[in-house]
Amino acid sequence: MSDTTEYHLPKGTSADGPYDLLVTPESAGWGYSGLRILTLRPGEAHALSTGDSEFLVLPLTGSCTVTTDGSAFELAGRTGVFASATDFAYLPRESEALISSADGGTFALPSARTERSSLSARYGPKEDIPVELRGAGACSRQVNNYCLPGTFAAERLLVCEVLTPGGNWSSYPPHKHDEARPGVESELEEIYYFQVAGGENGFGYQRVYGTEDRPIDVLAEVRSGDTVLIPHGWHGPSIAAPGYDLYYLNVMAGPGQDRAWLICDDPAHGWVRATWETQDVDDRLPFEGLNDR
Repeated sequence: MSDTTEYHLPKGTSADGPYDLLVTPESAGWGYSGLRILTLRPGEAHALSTGDSEFLVLPLTGSCTVTTDGSAFELAGRTGVFASATDFAYLPRESEALISSADGGTFALPSARTERSSLSARYGPKEDIPVELRGAGACSRQVNNYCLPGTFAAERLLVCEVLTPGGNWSSYPPHKHDEARPGVESELEEIYYFQVAGGENGFGYQRVYGTEDRPIDVLAEVRSGDTVLIPHGWHGPSIAAPGYDLYYLNVMAGPGQDRAWLICDDPAHGWVRATWETQDVDDRLPFEGLNDR
């Protein structure tokens, strides 16, 4: 039996109140990872209480001001996810923040439940974001590493976004991170939030499948605004249909005391990595706008 219905959240099916998407640990049936998508009309503002979670405010389109604890962070944002990376703001747990946008926009609010509170609210400059071209040939993709170990400090939260040219495969070879194995694999729940370029008919595919003792079976056709939850198991590929570039925002968090992103490839397909050594990176990368950084 397929679990696609349970783990694939088509656009609008998980909207709640002011949010186009609301995924909490409770709604996902796990312990840590969350994501909200907030759209503000010109001049609108939204009050956010972080509670027991840390958050990022990450513009998808548009700009905003994030005011918290006497500080105001002006986020220049971007015109769209395929145009460039963006600056962002970090909010610790037990914070009260106001997100306001003079011209309107859409903002991702990734979150992670945490018991720790050792960090203060901070601004993440666009210029400091490591932009990685990963893979080669038809597995070429671009990764914007916003909030990972070594790129930006957080308690538990890990956030990056992946941009895949039309016709390419990313999140490949399939990999997993659902067991705590020091130095080998870390236990992380993951959220994929998608956008597709190329018009309203654009689409891609996301695959998730389980191990023998922990079954899961998802093959979802994804469109702009869709979300896929990955509680465990091998995930990948994420496939961009020809003619339609694919974007996804990854949000991860887990119970480990050490904040780490360690993955284990599916041994049936891990050999594919070695083939990249003789291939060039897709010349459509990096996406327009990042060349000017």
